[in-house]
Amino acid sequence: MNDDDLREAILARVARLRPGTTCCPSEVARALAADWRPLMEPLRRVALELAAEGRIAVMQKGRPAGPDPRGPIRLAPAQEDSDVSPRPRPL
Repeated sequence: MNDDDLREAILARVARLRPGTTCCPSEVARALAADWRPLMEPLRRVALELAAEGRIAVMQKGRPAGPDPRGPIRLAPAQEDSDVSPRPRPL
């Protein structure tokens, strides 16, 4: 499985999301392989590349993640194409 395969799978999954929803990268990995865990690091890397290109949004705790997020992430359509909006930060 190469990066192009991962990019295609991520873009296809994100394109199928209902408005305002996100998906976990593990959903993409599980659809690609029975032994999906080894795909998680490459999927995360490719997802961050797609986000940097503006093709998708990588979210964390309901907000756009930075370029090097720590912890769980979610995938969403690019912000201009999505109803997924950042939550206001508490004061």
